[in-house]
Amino acid sequence: MAEVKKENWFKRTWGKVRKYFRELRSELKKVVWPTPKQVLKNAAIVAGCVLAVGVFIWVFDFVAQIGIDALIGVFH
Repeated sequence: MAEVKKENWFKRTWGKVRKYFRELRSELKKVVWPTPKQVLKNAAIVAGCVLAVGVFIWVFDFVAQIGIDALIGVFH
């Protein structure tokens, strides 16, 4: 019986790497990149949401601190 010789490790690995980058390039050609105007709009929305959540957390922390100080004052 004839032995089937396996391709060496380097050739197998290099083939997989090449295939990965070929497929990556193919997929990146399908991407619809946003316009600079869309990027600016989305960045503004994200910044606004971050600011709103930050203010909410700040207010909650401030009210909680006043509540805790009041409780400590009552039981002190």
